[in-house]
Amino acid sequence: MAEVISLKNNFLTLKAKHKAKLGDSIAVNGACLTVVRFTSDTFTVELSPESQKILAIENYRGKVHIEPAMMMGDRFEGHIVQGHVDCLGTISEIKNNGNSTDFFISLPNEYSKYIIPKGSVTIDGVSLTVNEVLKDSFRLTIIPHTVDNTLFKRYKVGTKVNLETDMFARYIYNMFKKDGKAGLSWNDVDRIMATY
Repeated sequence: MAEVISLKNNFLTLKAKHKAKLGDSIAVNGACLTVVRFTSDTFTVELSPESQKILAIENYRGKVHIEPAMMMGDRFEGHIVQGHVDCLGTISEIKNNGNSTDFFISLPNEYSKYIIPKGSVTIDGVSLTVNEVLKDSFRLTIIPHTVDNTLFKRYKVGTKVNLETDMFARYIYNMFKKDGKAGLSWNDVDRIMATY
């Protein structure tokens, strides 16, 4: 986590224990940004107009999630996350289940094809597993440790969040689409699999 010191024009300055260097790639609430300045206890990243247009800028206040880019040779675990925010999602429902909390998140229809059951999704940089895919939303089940140590503790119904869809779902969909539409049926997939 980091604390937002200021967001002025295109520059977001953060205070964090993490010691950033000039040129580092650091995901802030899930958006990969470049460090352009730093001091002993702060660093500044620059937001392009494209980033400002797509991100939930209202969440860049108080505490934010940060994650430095993985270095070649680092231990690899969990989901593959690029820091490329696809769209905004909206918290549409929150249900407490005792030892977990279900968060339902709606998203623009054109991105729902990339949300798959037991696939990954990133909410403000927190990589999670999709438990259920609904018509225009999906359900995540979050354990108390995750809620307590992330921005999920401050989310309410109506909160906008940065959403990165499953990288593999995006790649596969785009590899096999024809004329802008999904080009394979499940029968096509079965035929392809039968040839191996």
